[in-house]
Amino acid sequence: MSLRPSQTELTARARADLRMGLPVVIEIAGQAALVVASETLGPARLADLRGFGQVILAVTPRRAATLKARAYSDNVARVIVPEDEGVEWITGVADPADDLRKPMKGPLLTERGGDDRIATAAIVLAKSAMLLPAAVMVSLDDGLAVALEHGLTRLDLTDAPAEAPLATLAEVVSARVPLEVSEAGRLHIYRPEDGGEEHYAVEIGRPYRDEPVLARLHSACFTGDLLGSLKCDCGPQLRAALGAMGANGTGVLLYLNQEGRGIGLANKMRAYSLQDQGFDTVEANHRLGFEDDERDFRIGSEILKKMGFSSVRLMTNNPAKVAMMEAQGIRVAERVPLKVGRGAHNTAYLDTKAAKSGHLL
Repeated sequence: MSLRPSQTELTARARADLRMGLPVVIEIAGQAALVVASETLGPARLADLRGFGQVILAVTPRRAATLKARAYSDNVARVIVPEDEGVEWITGVADPADDLRKPMKGPLLTERGGDDRIATAAIVLAKSAMLLPAAVMVSLDDGLAVALEHGLTRLDLTDAPAEAPLATLAEVVSARVPLEVSEAGRLHIYRPEDGGEEHYAVEIGRPYRDEPVLARLHSACFTGDLLGSLKCDCGPQLRAALGAMGANGTGVLLYLNQEGRGIGLANKMRAYSLQDQGFDTVEANHRLGFEDDERDFRIGSEILKKMGFSSVRLMTNNPAKVAMMEAQGIRVAERVPLKVGRGAHNTAYLDTKAAKSGHLL
């Protein structure tokens, strides 16, 4: 029946549940577990979870390395939550905010062996909900039916691919928007079918589809683009790219809602707080449990294809973007450097991007 939610729709519902602090049921190959995001878990629900068995805190190997805990897996570390510890203990392990004040979190005991696919899926789900990549879970050996009596979202990921496919993007609308850099501006809105953030394409002029278009993949940066933050070079890059397209007469700027290299604004502010403690931008991400860069650049190539472009003159300092475009079938005829915005407040940040992330600065 068409009224039954699809797997994509159930996953979107599960993301919303995690953000609200509501557990979800994840099943893989006959195994099931109750899963709730660590940062939205409250004492009452933790007590309820304990009624089903041993509580486990799933964190990423990056976070486990910071905690000096053994992951025993390339995908996830499963930390055993002591029976006499509560939400405050879980938060202290999952969130690095007080790592310097309380450097000794353990000793931490982690599970070894067994199937870690549900724990891995829980981390992926928490990341997609823009939460800390840490999830509290308890196996449902005999309690699945009881758990489902509470109306929880149930995700069966048995046949889910190892790498999530790119969500289908559909253009919702486009309209003329005269801009400071060019009166011939047009804004296109693209919406993914998985309920995720919409993405935007700013088209300047009427670029030919059979020639390389001057293009920029720009990840949203609320602090830099809107507030004029001096901690990064995002705002100057955005304005310089649009200015260059205006001067050129044509161009396409893709504004992708992947704040903070794909970790969301709240986690980005957590990373900024860690940077204030002396960690560089990559170290901060790792302490939080994220990789250097969590963005999915396939989104940009997909939008360009939908707009009819097959080759670009790409405005970027990031070789990873060039490689991604080529891998996704978009020919990069030229890499156009975009070196603007360096100042006293972001020199160390830019130097770290060059040294650790390979940016050509």
